[in-house]
Amino acid sequence: MINEKLEKAFNDQINAELYSEYFYLSMVAYFERMNLQGFKNWMNVQVQEEHAHAMGMFDYLQERGGKVTLQTIEAPKADWESPLEVFEDVLKHEQLVTSKINSLTDVADEVKDRAAVSFLDWYIKEQVEEEANVGNVLKTLKLICNDANCLYMLDKELAARTFVAPVIG
Repeated sequence: MINEKLEKAFNDQINAELYSEYFYLSMVAYFERMNLQGFKNWMNVQVQEEHAHAMGMFDYLQERGGKVTLQTIEAPKADWESPLEVFEDVLKHEQLVTSKINSLTDVADEVKDRAAVSFLDWYIKEQVEEEANVGNVLKTLKLICNDANCLYMLDKELAARTFVAPVIG
C-alpha cells in the first residue's frame, strides 16, 4: 500500500499532467486557427505524450493500491501573439512540470518509497528531453524572427514529428 502523503502527491501530479494535455490541446486549436499544420502536429504529439504521462502515473498509483482522485482541470490560456510566444510559454510550462516532478520525487524520498523513486526516474529523464526539444524549436523561432518563408519551412519540419508511445517505468 502506498503512503497517504505520496498518494496525494501522485494525484496532484496526475492533475498537472492532465492540465498539460489540456494546455497543449489549446495550442492545437490556436495553430489550427493560424493554419500552421506542422505546429499543430507538434502540439498534437505533445497532447498524446502528456496523456501517456498522466496514465502512467494513474496506472502506477492503482498498481500500488492507491486511490486515484481526479481533480478539476483549470482552463488553459487560449490565445497568443505569435508562435514564438507559444513556445516561450511551453518552455516555462515544461520547467514548471520539471519542478513538480522533482517535488513529487522529494515526497517519495521523504517517505522512503524506493519503488516510487525508481518509477519517477523515468519522468525526470523525460523532462530533460522535453525541455531540450522545446528549447530547440524556441531557438529556431528566435533565429527566424518574423520571416514568413522561414516560418513556413519550420512548419513543414514540425509536421514530420510523430508520437511514439513511451515505455514508462
